[in-house]
Amino acid sequence: MSSAKIPSQETEVSVATSRLERIVDARIWSSRIVVALMTLFAAFALYFVVTVPLAFGQQLAFATLCFVCALGFRRLQGQYVTLVMIMLSVTASGRYMFWRLTETTYWERPLDAAWGLLLVAAEVYATLVLMLGYFQTAWPLKRKPLPLPADRNAWPTVDVFIPTYNEPLSVVKPTIYAALALDYPKDKLAIHVLDDGRRPDFKTFCEEVGVNWTIRTHNRHAKAGNINEALKITKGEYLAIFDCDHIPTRSFLQICLGWFLRDKLLSMLQTPHHFFSPDPFERNLGTFRKVPNEGELFYGLVQDGNDLWNATFFCGSCAVLRRSMVEEIGGIAVETVTEDAHTALKLHRLGYTTAYLAIPQAAGLATESLSGHIGQRIRWARGMTQIFRIDNPLTARA
Repeated sequence: MSSAKIPSQETEVSVATSRLERIVDARIWSSRIVVALMTLFAAFALYFVVTVPLAFGQQLAFATLCFVCALGFRRLQGQYVTLVMIMLSVTASGRYMFWRLTETTYWERPLDAAWGLLLVAAEVYATLVLMLGYFQTAWPLKRKPLPLPADRNAWPTVDVFIPTYNEPLSVVKPTIYAALALDYPKDKLAIHVLDDGRRPDFKTFCEEVGVNWTIRTHNRHAKAGNINEALKITKGEYLAIFDCDHIPTRSFLQICLGWFLRDKLLSMLQTPHHFFSPDPFERNLGTFRKVPNEGELFYGLVQDGNDLWNATFFCGSCAVLRRSMVEEIGGIAVETVTEDAHTALKLHRLGYTTAYLAIPQAAGLATESLSGHIGQRIRWARGMTQIFRIDNPLTARA
């Protein structure tokens, strides 16, 4: 009996979602006057709901109503439902912060005021991050791939870069084999193993399988410098960059390159980083493939939200870049330890666009140790701080 109800329940949810979408998509909302009036009304309503004082019983009833509404809308699907849930969260958070700032701050004693101000500042910061996160991800772009021309002679040339330093050959081999298997004309594809370790066994293997073993006489600027040196001796119109443990699918280039031919200002297209091994937390807690990890949030929602605002990050791997535009900014950025994000920022400063395609097209190894995992996050945080200090994005068009 219960299993027979499931299809009807799904049908009811689908019908309710369709009705909601029809209401929101009605032609009346395309009028600028209507939009302006509704925006003004919404702002006034939000201000009223957030600031109106309520007795304890009234506040309890209001909170219960918000909770019940959230449970009801949770049964529906679609982007408009997400917006409603966001508004419920903004309303509840706004009421709390208004109460927090107007009813719970006391300044009579300096010591109490100092500690109280620190706590309030932390809560204001958390609320601000929440609101900015909603603004960033409320409407993910969900870009679809574009096909390449039917005539393969019209396809562009591509250099595949696989930078490596001290990783064992056994880790790098699967990536090289996968690059060789890319479904792309061989006369338009060149594969380069950028070996900063300058290891003889890598040279021998590259010669055996027919890929280019590229080295330099120094290791300045680490991965970014390695790629920049390779730029000087290669000539493909596009660069596909993979970390040495990221194994691409055969379709990677065909999935990614179509957008470059459509958008002549597109400088970089990023795809998700997908991992086929657990990170230290997933391994120790036994949550691998059971609970979404932090990457699911960034690559599943944040990057898609960034794409709407033409603010997609370059993440250093599983991406394609247009050579001419990278060369215009002087190559991959070397001023910070997060050269990937900084490179994207430099491209945006020149008016070029970036894109995100939320289709996993490569899989790699997650960090193995807890110290390595934490160290990686510390490096990301340090790099972003460096970008903010030396190339502040708040002061430029990017």
